Formats: sequence, structure tokens, C-alpha cells
Amino acid sequence: MIHEKLGCSEQARQKHLRSKTVAEYFAGIGLMRLGLEKEGWSVVFANDIDPDKHRMYQSNFDDAPGRLSLEDVHLLSPEDTPTTTLATASFPCNDLSLAGMRKGLVGKQSSAYWGFIRILETMGERRPPIVLLENVAGFLTSHQGRDFQAALLALNRLGYAVDAMIVDAARFVPQSRVRLFVVGKLRQGASGWRLNESLRFYESDVRPKALADFILMHPEIVWDLRKMPTLPRTRLRLSDIVEELPAESPFWWNEQRRDYLLSQMSEKHAQQVAVMKQRREWSYGTVFRRVRKGRSMAELRTDGVAGCLRTPRGGSGRQILLRAGYDQVDVRLLTPRECAKLMGADDFVIDVPLNQAFFGFGDAVCVPVISWIAKNYLNPLVEEMLADTSANPSPQAADIEYGQVQESTK
Repeated sequence: MIHEKLGCSEQARQKHLRSKTVAEYFAGIGLMRLGLEKEGWSVVFANDIDPDKHRMYQSNFDDAPGRLSLEDVHLLSPEDTPTTTLATASFPCNDLSLAGMRKGLVGKQSSAYWGFIRILETMGERRPPIVLLENVAGFLTSHQGRDFQAALLALNRLGYAVDAMIVDAARFVPQSRVRLFVVGKLRQGASGWRLNESLRFYESDVRPKALADFILMHPEIVWDLRKMPTLPRTRLRLSDIVEELPAESPFWWNEQRRDYLLSQMSEKHAQQVAVMKQRREWSYGTVFRRVRKGRSMAELRTDGVAGCLRTPRGGSGRQILLRAGYDQVDVRLLTPRECAKLMGADDFVIDVPLNQAFFGFGDAVCVPVISWIAKNYLNPLVEEMLADTSANPSPQAADIEYGQVQESTK
């Protein structure tokens, strides 16, 4: 495959910026694509290693056979990846969480990040001007922050100045799903670098104190921080996404299974269920099974927000819906359609078995979160980079001065 070189002329640079094209690595079932497309972006290449997610992706995008590559990122040839404006990487989070024993970026799954870096490095002049990473918030603290530091410095070495945000999907949908995002901007030279000592400059709606502290404590990383608007607050509640299933639906658990779950609750949560049961209306909550002090416990959440969707490993990742009222308590798993709605993908085509759907949505990104980032960060960034390209028709190669921070004035 032959690709036009990025950076060979002002015309070529502007062409690739205006195209707003995307290479989507670790594409999963395609929710990153859905979010970006809502704001005018076009995915021209996608890659994932999981055949089950591959099938879900194909069911939702007619052009998948020509654009979706089922391949290990470590084995992908840079010659087979197109020149694009943006490269996204929602690389595996398994080793960055407690469930993955905090192995970090050297773990079997999360080490796939280095496969993505290899692709960027070997693309040379075709390197995308923007990259977007997504992972769990635990990425920030994995190995006392050393994994996050290493990941950002790797982008710096390739010429990208970086920014980071933490966004909870609960600001958009009734699901608590806190994720860390990194934007890398390929620079055509360094200017205006200076260290800002005020923590208040870093701390904001999308940069909580833990992230602001990390930024302040790591001046060796080349930062390019962008001011962002306040996150929205959705009015959607869990009850708004619940499917009305008939009493005879096989999704509902039998009395024995229901009562066993209720017996695993603490006294506090059992009392909450009793109050819900007495109401003359339906109230909803979600339940996760967790091991506490060697005992399996059923933990209830009743604030109108579902817990974070997860992949169903060993049964513990299955989120349970509890409905109570009219002197009745009913229990079942969330349905795949409810999972789709919790991810902001209401109309997603679901034609796979239950577990396969749970895996797909549990590993995905929240669509409206991605759209918000595209609208408020990526699109303005493209416009500014186009303006910079026009003003500097012959930019020099990236020459970043490490150990400094740029305060964005735009």
C-alpha cells in the first residue's frame, strides 16, 4: 500500500487536517467511531484482535470488511495503515486495574500500548498530527504513576505535546464510568514554553486534583494544556433506560435465586430494599457481587446511576438490576439493550449471544463522552492547527524542549 507523506508540503498538511480522518486502534465494537462520527470525523481504518468484537463491529458498519483489520497490533505493518488526521487507541486496561493485579504496561494485555507506539514511530512523516488515548483512571496511578509517565514520554519522543483529562460518563448517561483521556498534538517546532507554578491553572472540571498534581509534579513531560468548558450534567436516570420486560421473560430470576442474592446484602442494603418494596411505584437499583473479608456480598446502588459496565469475567462483572415496589422485589441481569443505552449507543445493532454483548459493551467507550471531546477539543484543535499551518508554510521538524510546560493562550 502506498501512502502520501504527511508533512511534505503545506498543501498536504492542510489536506490531512481538513479531512478529519481517523485510524482507530483497539476499535472494539466501534463506539469510538460512533462518537467521533457525530462530530464530523470519518474512520477510514480500524483494528482489533478480538473476533467477537469484530463481528459486532461488522453488524453496525457496512464498510467494515474494507476498513476493519483483525490483527495483533504488534504484527500490524505500518505500510498497511493509512495516513490520517487522528489515531485513537483504547488499549486494554486489564493490567492497569486492581483486577489485573496492577501489572501495568508490562502486563500481557496493556503492553499492547507499545505496539501502538511502534506503529506511530515507523510511520515517520506520515505520523498523524493528533492522537487520542483512552483508558481507566487507574492508568494515572499504575506503579505510582510511572506507567503513565512512561506512556506520555513515549509520545513526547515522537514529537507530541500532551494533554490529559478525566471524564465520568455519569455526566452524560446514567452510568458511573470514569475514564482517563490523553490528547497528543504533533508540534512543528517549540515556542512559548514556560512552567506555570499555579496548581489552580491545572485543576479544573476535567482535571481533578490527582491529575493536576501529576501535571505539576512532572515538568519533564511536555504538556500542551487546553482550557475546557464545564462538563454537562445529564437528567437521565437508571429508570429512563430500563426495558419493560414481561413477567414471564426468562431474564427475571426465580424466587430462590432472588432470595439468595438478597441474603448476601448487608443490613443497611437490605433495609433499603425493604423501603423500596413498600412504595406504590417501581424503584430501581443495581447490584454487584463483591468479596468482602472473604465473603461474597451483594452491594446495592440506588442513586439512579448504574455502576460501571464491565466484562463478565468469572461472573463478578455481571451487573444486576433490582426492581422493587408494590410489595414486590424482582431481580435480573441488565439486558444488552440496557447496556447499549448506558453507553449512549441506543440504536446499536445487537445480534450476538448475551455474554458476547456484555463483553463488547464492557470494554467500550461511552459515545457522548467521545462526541463531547471531539466537539470541544479535537475540532477546535484542528482549526487552530490549520491556521498555524497557513501562517507557517515551511515549518521545521518537531523540536520540543523537554522539561517545560506550555500554557495555552488559545
